[in-house]
Amino acid sequence: MKVLVTGANGFLGCHVVRALLEAGYEVKAFIMENTSEECLRGLKYEVFKGNLLNREDIRNALDHCDIVIHTAAITDVWPTKNELSWKINYETVKNLASEIEKKPIKKFIHVGTANSFGFGTKEKPGTEADVYTCGKYGLDYMDSKKAAQDYLLSQAHQTKSLPVVIINPTFMIGEYDAKPGPGEMIISVMKRKVPGYAVGGRCFSSVKDVAKACVNAIDLGKVGECYITGGTNLCYKEFFSLIGSCANVKPPKWKIPTPIAILFAALMEFIAWVVRKKPKLTRAMAKISGDGHYYASAKAIRELGYSQSNLKDALKEAIEWYIDNGYLE
Repeated sequence: MKVLVTGANGFLGCHVVRALLEAGYEVKAFIMENTSEECLRGLKYEVFKGNLLNREDIRNALDHCDIVIHTAAITDVWPTKNELSWKINYETVKNLASEIEKKPIKKFIHVGTANSFGFGTKEKPGTEADVYTCGKYGLDYMDSKKAAQDYLLSQAHQTKSLPVVIINPTFMIGEYDAKPGPGEMIISVMKRKVPGYAVGGRCFSSVKDVAKACVNAIDLGKVGECYITGGTNLCYKEFFSLIGSCANVKPPKWKIPTPIAILFAALMEFIAWVVRKKPKLTRAMAKISGDGHYYASAKAIRELGYSQSNLKDALKEAIEWYIDNGYLE
């Protein structure tokens, strides 16, 4: 079978391509024009250069494919209101679903986010049954991803029988984070540029595990269902300490209360506005870091055979990759 992977040269996408090839699938990689394929070097795949905002490109990319895994997304949280987030994360998903309905596609694996469900505590982590609560942050990224998920489940699947399965990753860690995205936090701690730790936390997962879950969903994923693919729930103090032990650096030792973090973020936003650069910390990010975004993956483990690697191993791989590729220079 041939699988179309959108965002194939992205952080998760390149791991999905690898996992598919290891499982014996043919891969067609949808890659945005004028973007690098460095993370896919040495792999055997068919390339399709195009633009996801162009519906004709979507239609042509689907030709001769049996499965679609849609990893492409805008994950930027600055600016908080971002028209491109809605174009890529919502409108493109609607267009992709519409074109898939016209083709003999057996299954559409859509990569959403765990934030489309309510987060919980370490003692009672969030699940697929918990109601969306991240709307309070006012981020178009989160709101557009939730809107796309709602569309796929309530309209495209229930009304038009779209064979969609949704994978909902948490905070992913691993190699080939070229942007860097999730790795920006890790790199900042390694460079000793983080003054302290926030009071909240996250659920940290291995990007390789999430990629394998996407592949497993081809055969095991139940149509119309969502699967949170998480890993280890840690507060930021615990996570920064883990980075410190893996990278042999001293982690930040001061706890920063959320109100102080928000005030500091507001100052950074103002400076960023003056110099026309992206701020290192925004008020939305400060608010998020004050909450515990903890999730459980029991459903994915049970139904997808989802495996959760040792977080320390994934972190070591990521750190080694950042060092080898000059991110600490």
